[in-house]
Amino acid sequence: MDHQNKQVDIHDEVNYDPTVWIPKAHSHGTKALMKTFVLLSVITILDIFLYFSIDPGMTRNVIFIALGVVKAAFIVYVFMHLSYEKKGLKYIIVMPMLFVVYFIAFMLKEASFWNFLNW
Repeated sequence: MDHQNKQVDIHDEVNYDPTVWIPKAHSHGTKALMKTFVLLSVITILDIFLYFSIDPGMTRNVIFIALGVVKAAFIVYVFMHLSYEKKGLKYIIVMPMLFVVYFIAFMLKEASFWNFLNW
């Protein structure tokens, strides 16, 4: 290869030299990553604001669980590239998480009931 001192694109097939080949860095959506960062930051700031503005109770617990599920689902969709999958696979992965939230909500209600009895 005689491209020692010339500016040659070593990534094409004509000038390929395995001794100097360096893979090109492709951007995988810096704009989408920043959008994700801003959205998760806004939800987290809303979380903190609601923590200090709502009295402790079942309503606050449900709001926090809902916001946590929204953040978790968004992270799964973006960082696990689930947004590019078929709708059926999305449901298979996200629905069990919703059942866990349903279970947690009823356990909180049950705990509240036993507190109500004052034994």
